[in-house]
Amino acid sequence: MKSASGSTALSAAIGLAMAMQGVPAGAQGMQGEDPQVKRQMMKFMHDKMKKQHLEMCYGINAVGKNDCGTASHSCHGQATQARDPASFVLVPAGECSKIPGGLLKPG
Repeated sequence: MKSASGSTALSAAIGLAMAMQGVPAGAQGMQGEDPQVKRQMMKFMHDKMKKQHLEMCYGINAVGKNDCGTASHSCHGQATQARDPASFVLVPAGECSKIPGGLLKPG
């Protein structure tokens, strides 16, 4: 049986590999960071999404399986509610609308 921390570590590794490849480790937890740093990280992520043809799909996450922060938490893997309309998962472009409950904007 997997431990919660092992599952979280795997989720974090997958999310980082897909969404934030090359981002310095210190940039992962952005709560309390300078707003300029947050803007730079979001720009970096959006650039990576464009290059890798990914889109943010809200409302389809599992608990602890979101790809980035929201108003209620600061980083990936911290969603406390499944199918949270404020949490997103990165999916291949064009796939979100095919997933039941998938939204392209936070709900």
